[in-house]
Amino acid sequence: MKDRTAAVSGTCAEASNGLSAVGAQFAPSAYPLAMALHRLDQTVDLDAPVLVSAFEGWVDAGSAGTLAAAELARGSRVVATFDADRLFDYRARRPTLDIVDGRLQSLEWPQLQLRANRLGQRDLLILSGPEPDFLWQELAADVASLAAQLHVATWVSMGAIPVAAPHTRPVTVLGTASAPGLLPPGVSQGPIGHLRVPSAVLSVLELSASASRIPAVGFFAQVPHYVSATYPGAAIELLRHVGTFLGQELSLGDLPARALETRSLLDAATSADERTAAYVKRLEAAADEARLPEGDSLISDIERFLREGGGERGGGNGGRQLN
Repeated sequence: MKDRTAAVSGTCAEASNGLSAVGAQFAPSAYPLAMALHRLDQTVDLDAPVLVSAFEGWVDAGSAGTLAAAELARGSRVVATFDADRLFDYRARRPTLDIVDGRLQSLEWPQLQLRANRLGQRDLLILSGPEPDFLWQELAADVASLAAQLHVATWVSMGAIPVAAPHTRPVTVLGTASAPGLLPPGVSQGPIGHLRVPSAVLSVLELSASASRIPAVGFFAQVPHYVSATYPGAAIELLRHVGTFLGQELSLGDLPARALETRSLLDAATSADERTAAYVKRLEAAADEARLPEGDSLISDIERFLREGGGERGGGNGGRQLN
């Protein structure tokens, strides 16, 4: 799969002029860092690693992206840790306190880390954690600088969006790409048309990678908007798509078993209410037409998600919820 990375690097370089105006604000030289946001925990010798990123919160419906990232990170080692005190609002994302018999024992702080793993013949970096609250542009410059230092060859974003889709049909994955020809066959680049939505830090970093002339792709699973819990089925599809991109089959761990359990719970919940069952059948009919969602359709779904209290912190989907 290294041939794909090498082949698309030239294509991405051809598109770099179009990205320069957008990405200059993220380039390390354009955003001077008084103090790096990361601390290198260990020196690593990597061969053109692929950097895969996913964040808890916005654009992580059903926690699909972070579930997939956690699976990729099994057996990995920490390469860099980012400064949580500068990136997170602890009043909104409070550390977890353990109290035993009235005695304060320990605190667990939110962490953003870059981890390294080896999958087959491929070096992989995984950047994952809660979505930062502060310093997005500085973080983008910092990550771009770190990616250059580690000779990152390709950037991959993983996320999920809530859409009007039924849980009874296969999960659809849409792709983004910084240049034509980056996505593997069978992945639709979309959505079609102009989509204007609140950005996630994931997209800010993907743009920063593109501006640094790192070929960048994104895989975004479509999760039923009525699901309020984790959705392992979407994480499985993300891993399958990333595996195709990397040219190897990735381990799914216990995600298939969890996906079956989630499916059973959703089947039971929908069948228990006639109105909900009818609603799911309407979604099934639309899905069976195999239409690629257009920009206007996704905009309506996401606007409803925002209006009905979509959970930015926990990856919840908002909308009609089935637990």
